[in-house]
Amino acid sequence: MKRLLLIIVLLLIAYGTKPVWEEKVQATGLETVLSKIEGMKDNEKVKDAFDQFYNGVSLLLMELEMSLKDLDPPKNAQEELNSQKPDLSAPDSEVFSIHNIELGDRRSTVEQELGSPDRTTLNEYGVNWNTYHDHYHNFFMVSYDDEQRVNGLYTNQDLLTSSTGITMDSAKSDVQKTLGVPLENIRKGLTLYQLQTNGEHDVFKVDNSYVTVFYDKHEQDSVTAIQIIEEGLEGNKQGFYSKTGPGLKEGFELQLFDLTNAARVNHGLDPLTWNDKVRETARKHSLDMADHDYFSHTNLNGESPFDRMEDDQVAFRTAGENLAYGQMSSIFAHEGLMNSKGHRENILQNHYEYLGVGVAFNEESQPYFTENFFSK
Repeated sequence: MKRLLLIIVLLLIAYGTKPVWEEKVQATGLETVLSKIEGMKDNEKVKDAFDQFYNGVSLLLMELEMSLKDLDPPKNAQEELNSQKPDLSAPDSEVFSIHNIELGDRRSTVEQELGSPDRTTLNEYGVNWNTYHDHYHNFFMVSYDDEQRVNGLYTNQDLLTSSTGITMDSAKSDVQKTLGVPLENIRKGLTLYQLQTNGEHDVFKVDNSYVTVFYDKHEQDSVTAIQIIEEGLEGNKQGFYSKTGPGLKEGFELQLFDLTNAARVNHGLDPLTWNDKVRETARKHSLDMADHDYFSHTNLNGESPFDRMEDDQVAFRTAGENLAYGQMSSIFAHEGLMNSKGHRENILQNHYEYLGVGVAFNEESQPYFTENFFSK
């Protein structure tokens, strides 16, 4: 519309100043042109034309000033396409809810209904995931802002409700048809952060939130999990990776353990038992990889996972190891492991009984995840 208005104004200016340019002013320099204009300004023939020109330019400048007041950062092609999708907002509710909880709900309301969480751990956004489940059934996580209102949600179980009709097990094509083209980047201040586009998940801007939909490649790219993060919470997270520390390390470890058990329950398996001793084995391997910049099940001394477990006097009958590196959180690490055939088999191995998870960060705050499974 603004481009059309600009064209109309320019046409009016051109038409209104026709008597001027039909005079065929001949000039060889700036001074000649200025003197010619100075001589013409009192000419009644062109006075009206200049008035029209002035009014047209004034109108154009006012229109541009109004536009600049509401100007957003430049949209890329991806955002332009998303802006064309239908308005999914409802008058008094969020597009998505998990376990009937929506962004903005009060913590007191959640806890009045569900009680205290089963676990509270620090996440990559600098707030706590409060984890709820019943022996890993009805598993979900919720976080709160400083005003004790919900600002983050996640589940990998059938607890999703949506006004769009999207459910767990919806096809990727249906999700994209409903929510539009996924984001390729997120702008934070003057920095544009590129998002991973490996086909295993999509990120959408829905109302005032970022919705990440994860897909299961082994189940025909159907929805397998969803994360909903309030826009302000995402904006407060500076950089792709988070500030590291003991709290985040332990948070990532326990979150990955819980996510693994929730996935096992989804597939009809018993949850695993946490093991502190093998957690230390896993931690040492993650730290070794982070410190020496490698990524392998075999360490620089040629030791396998089984060698390392034996060295730490972890008695096992069968054992396995999963590794992940570079994902921004345990959620992304877990969903990536579930889409890898060998790692998925370890997670869903029915004869494993115990699991320990160890995390370490390199100098660039990139996390290394090690999962050690075993049975006695």
